[in-house]
Amino acid sequence: MVEMWERHTASEFEAKNVDAALATMTDEPYINNIPVMAGGVGREGVRQFYGNYFIPTLPADNEIILVSRTVGHDRIVDELVHKFTHSVEMAWILPGILPTGKHVELAVVAIVEFKDGKIASEHIYWDQASLLVQLDLIKGDNLPVSGVETARKLLDPSLPSNELIQRIGGSK
Repeated sequence: MVEMWERHTASEFEAKNVDAALATMTDEPYINNIPVMAGGVGREGVRQFYGNYFIPTLPADNEIILVSRTVGHDRIVDELVHKFTHSVEMAWILPGILPTGKHVELAVVAIVEFKDGKIASEHIYWDQASLLVQLDLIKGDNLPVSGVETARKLLDPSLPSNELIQRIGGSK
């Protein structure tokens, strides 16, 4: 499973090859980027998503850092930090938002299900509020949301906790 998943992500992020990515998937794959409900169902739906919205719009400085990986009987769960500059339109993560030129560091969880040795589904989760704060599309001053700090805390557990509670005002 791990080898197949790594081949799949290399097809997406390095080779940027839709057909190579699809070759790692079952006949009826399903992808859902949960926060924006972007993805596809079936080979043609996934092909359209990858070919129109995802692979061609990956920023040049795209970087993914694996924080942890859990391998189960039929699935892999990856905890990641995704770094990029919002230099292109990215409908798969920011539909309707023009490039801001801002750098993003985003905590992401990918849950990948396998059937018969191939990828059957991907559920991708991230904190959309953290992303919008980093792009100055919402202000987190009086809201219980954080920006880049969430990804940085994931990479460095020694960073302070509870700053959001203290900033917004919470019980002590």
